[in-house]
Amino acid sequence: MKVKSPIHGSLVENLAAVGKSVEAWNGSDGTQVLVLPCGGRVLGLFAPDDDENFFWTHPALNDPDSARSFYAGDQWHNSGGDRTWLAPEIDFFLPDYPSLNRYWQQRELDPGKYVICHDSGTLTWKNTAALTLSRMRKTVNLEITKSLAPALNPLRYDATEEWSGVKFAGFTLHSSLRIEGAEQPPYVGMWHLTQMPHGGEMLVPTLFRSEPKVYMGEIGPEDLNVEDHLIRYKMRAAGEHKLGIRAVAITGRAGYLYRRDKETSLVIRNFFVQPSGEYVDTPWLEPENFGFAFQACNVNSNLGAFSELEYHVPAIGAKSGKTYSEDHSEIWAFRGSESSIKSIARHLLSAEC
Repeated sequence: MKVKSPIHGSLVENLAAVGKSVEAWNGSDGTQVLVLPCGGRVLGLFAPDDDENFFWTHPALNDPDSARSFYAGDQWHNSGGDRTWLAPEIDFFLPDYPSLNRYWQQRELDPGKYVICHDSGTLTWKNTAALTLSRMRKTVNLEITKSLAPALNPLRYDATEEWSGVKFAGFTLHSSLRIEGAEQPPYVGMWHLTQMPHGGEMLVPTLFRSEPKVYMGEIGPEDLNVEDHLIRYKMRAAGEHKLGIRAVAITGRAGYLYRRDKETSLVIRNFFVQPSGEYVDTPWLEPENFGFAFQACNVNSNLGAFSELEYHVPAIGAKSGKTYSEDHSEIWAFRGSESSIKSIARHLLSAEC
């Protein structure tokens, strides 16, 4: 498919110049999505006739020369956008656990070797990988499959004059995970992470007052506000910080609000929560502290400057008795005046902005 706008056209050209192909997908409402097979990422999300990406991408991708140097290095190639990792983190990313000295993204997972398929207009990408689990010291064979479908504006039947100039883009992500050939498979769960520009605020509706668990760094009271039915996290600090919220407390919807120039953006993820499921990602030093389905990660370090909206899918394997899982989530993205976007946040997230 042809990419229409000059800005994401430039991004595509820069990646093509260094041998990284990009697939374009167009939604029925004019939404444009860019998929980067390297890493299996949804790299870009654009409203119709709008050149600004709702997602964060690595600044190195803005120029062919810097992109070439970026991908030539042996560091983790964090291109940006929306990606799928696996839980438990301590098994897949801390190879010397219980030592925390080395964090490693297994290259068969990220970037992996995703294969693109076009079938009757559906864009699908698939990766098979043999990955090592640090605590069990064994290898597990996995298959991750992802595909796109439209996600129409959830407010299309509730439109008001205040929202008339708001731009919208959205998509549905279908994903599946399969464990292959294991007689006694370990727990493995999909972990979806969306990267947005740094400096905004995460808004997480809750069913009751729930104190987040701080996984990493120190988050001061000036940045974290816990209300009876809403958690607000200002993601603006230097360094690296992360918090988690239990499945039993969350509604299955969270949003990230940020401002660029004269416009304000709101990116919402709508996902399924199953409190009876096994959410197996834990704080690093508390490997038996289960049940966290949502995480927010603030990064302003040598890795870049971005904010991550993360959620987990209940694990398969082990006592679940399952070797296959499917997940469906939607991303809704809005951009417009500050008053309009805050009104939408109140409507969709019960957030008094």
